[in-house]
Amino acid sequence: MITVTKAFFPPIEDYQKQLQRIWSNQWLTNRGELVLELEEKLKNYLQVPHVLCTNNGTIPLQIALKILGNGGEIITTPFSYVATTSAIVWENCTPVFVDIHPEYLTIDETKIEAAITPKTTAILATHVFGNPCNVEVIEAIAKKYNLKVIYDAAHSFSTTYKGKSVFSYGDISTCSFHATKLFHTGEGGALFCNTKDFELQSFYSHNFGHNGPEDFYGVGINGKLSELQAAMGLTVLPFMDTILKARKKVVAYYNTHLNFNKVRALKIRAHTQWNYSYYPVLFKDEATLLNVQEALNNADIFPRRYFYPSLNTLNYIKSTAMPVSENVAQRIVCLPLYNGLSEKELQHIVAIINKNIC
Repeated sequence: MITVTKAFFPPIEDYQKQLQRIWSNQWLTNRGELVLELEEKLKNYLQVPHVLCTNNGTIPLQIALKILGNGGEIITTPFSYVATTSAIVWENCTPVFVDIHPEYLTIDETKIEAAITPKTTAILATHVFGNPCNVEVIEAIAKKYNLKVIYDAAHSFSTTYKGKSVFSYGDISTCSFHATKLFHTGEGGALFCNTKDFELQSFYSHNFGHNGPEDFYGVGINGKLSELQAAMGLTVLPFMDTILKARKKVVAYYNTHLNFNKVRALKIRAHTQWNYSYYPVLFKDEATLLNVQEALNNADIFPRRYFYPSLNTLNYIKSTAMPVSENVAQRIVCLPLYNGLSEKELQHIVAIINKNIC
C-alpha cells in the first residue's frame, strides 16, 4: 500500500540514546532538558530568534489568536486545513474569508483590503503546502490598518523566502510537528515570533500562565511539549538534509513524467527555497479527479484530496462564496510524497495517472 505520506523513522538506536537521557534525568515533562535543547537547536537550524515548542500544531494557532485576535474579525483563507478556521471560531473570533490566488493557492492579497472592517483585528494566512504568501503586501496592509499578522506555516519547515525562514515573517508564525510532517516530534508543533514581548506572552499562555510555581501572569492552557516528543525531534533533526534530498528527488520525478498537458502543478513563489512538503496536482474537473483517484485506489495507492472541502462551506460558519477556492478544492489532490518512495513505485503511480486522465 502506498499512502499520501509516511512518517520518517530515524534509527531506533538514536532514539533510544535520547530516551536514556530521560530515564537518567527522571524528567518527563514541564520543559525538561530535552525540550530546552530542541528549542535551541531549532533556533540555530532555522535562524530565528524565538521558538516555543508545543504539544501539537493547533495550540500555537489558538495561542496566537488569544493574544492577537481580541475576539474580532480575522481575515483568513478558505483553502487550508480545517484547523486554521476552527481555531478562529474556538477562540471566539469571526473568520472573514478572502479568496485565493489560482496559481499560488495562497490568500489573494489583492482582495484583503476590501474585507477589512472596523471589527478586523488580524490577518491569519496560510503558506499553502509550504508555498509562501505575498508577505510584503500583507505586511504593508497590516501596517496601514494597524492589524496583526499570523501565519499558519504548518507545512513550511525548512522553507525560506528571500533567504530567511518563512517563520521570520508576520507577528507570529505557527508550525506543525505532526508525525507526517518533514520534521516531526511524533505529535507536536511550535510558535515563532520576532519580539520578546510575544515570546513571553506565548510562554505564559502555553503553561497555565505560570510565572514561577506560585505566581500567575494571566490565563493559560497546557500546551507543553513532553520530553518523549522532544527526544524524537532531537533524533529526526540531524536527518533533515537526507529527508529533503529524498523528497526533492520524488518531486523531480513527478515534474518530469506527469502529463502536464492535462494536469497542473503548484506554482512556487519567486525567491522561495521550497521544502517539497506536498505534491498537489490540479485536474481539469472533479470528475477527472475522481476517475484517477479510483484507479489509484484500486492499485492500493492512496492520494489525498487536500484541502477539501473549501473551508467557507463548513457548517459552523457563515457561508460566503469563494469561487476560486471552491473550484480548486474540487479539482486538487496530493500525490504520495515521502522519504523512501522508490522509483518503481513512482513509475506505477505516474503511469496510472497519465492513463486515466480524461
